[in-house]
Amino acid sequence: MTELGVCPQFDVLFDMLTVREHLLLYGSVKAPIWTTKQLNQQYKLVGALSGGMKRRLSIAISFIGNSRTVVLDEPTSGVDPCSRRSIWDVLLKYKPGCTLIFTTHHLDEAEVLSDRIAILQHGQLRCCGSPTYLRETYGQGHSLTLIKKVYYKCYIQNLQ
Repeated sequence: MTELGVCPQFDVLFDMLTVREHLLLYGSVKAPIWTTKQLNQQYKLVGALSGGMKRRLSIAISFIGNSRTVVLDEPTSGVDPCSRRSIWDVLLKYKPGCTLIFTTHHLDEAEVLSDRIAILQHGQLRCCGSPTYLRETYGQGHSLTLIKKVYYKCYIQNLQ
């Protein structure tokens, strides 16, 4: 049970419990040796949290118990850019101590957080490798060139 932490795409949280109660609940299952003081956090009801704060709580729950492998399904979905970046910082902090497996629609997120990236399309593996390998093999991305044509109209006025 302590080997794996999971953060599903949709938060598995109970609106009538507080943040503290969630941490105590999941902590008692995943890390029964942790003290109440180690798990003590906020007393706010989860139902009153913003979507971004709920997401952060789900991610925190997935790391309870110092799991060696943590699976995150779109950990930054539904959060603003600043929260997204702070979540990256948390994931980078815990990355050396465990294996992170996560899904994302953001290539920049995959590049920052991953040692290896696998790209799937319609359930089929299309390519796999390090961010550097994928960039060298498949290029930097797409470029779009727009050319604007200038049209001149001449009006001839009769000045009689």
